[in-house]
Amino acid sequence: MIGVVVPVHNEEACLGACLEALRLAATCPLLHGEAVCIVVVLDACSDQSQRIVLAHAMQADLRWRLDCLAIHAQNVGSARAAGAQQLLQRGARWLAFTDADTRVSPSWLSTQLGLDADAVCGTVAVDDWSPHGPSAAALRRHFAHTYTDADGHRHIHGANFGVRASAYLRAGGFAPLACSEDVAMVAALQACGAHIAWSAAPRVTTSARRHARARGGFGDTLLQVVAALEASTHLTPT
Repeated sequence: MIGVVVPVHNEEACLGACLEALRLAATCPLLHGEAVCIVVVLDACSDQSQRIVLAHAMQADLRWRLDCLAIHAQNVGSARAAGAQQLLQRGARWLAFTDADTRVSPSWLSTQLGLDADAVCGTVAVDDWSPHGPSAAALRRHFAHTYTDADGHRHIHGANFGVRASAYLRAGGFAPLACSEDVAMVAALQACGAHIAWSAAPRVTTSARRHARARGGFGDTLLQVVAALEASTHLTPT
């Protein structure tokens, strides 16, 4: 069985699209019928996220299932770990992780497995920069020039990560970190001698929203870049 974990904190605006994309990935013919279990970890949610999960769970069939788990940690590392623990108890051989503001490709899971590695670090793409208003074009150009969306990259994203269950356990699982839990996880895997595939093949599209969920995460990094670009523009002599 393949497990998927999605940490959620008040994500009603984008969760439906995330779950629809995961349904397609879970029923990909390239998985040859292997069951997929998706666990959405509702971390201190006060919006309609749970209702959205339950509505999508009604579409499940023998190929996949969708469950939710409620915690009150307000901590993404704890949320990922809680979802992983539940899936390991159910016998998952592979754990894949993404985020609620992310849409995975239909071949996301089959591509991760096909890399035959202990862990897979994938890249992210952004298809809508408009939340950043007047800074959108400059931010898009900066991302295109500085981000390595190719095999051999060294980016680490919780929105596009997969790991063999045995390797996850050897590395000690996700630490209860409010940010950079994915970086710490990869460092622990490297310390254990795990074979990591730094691949651009498993595709996901994530948001460029201005309301970053975690300090130091992808969204927060974009905001820092915008601030630097705006500062540079203001300092440029006319």
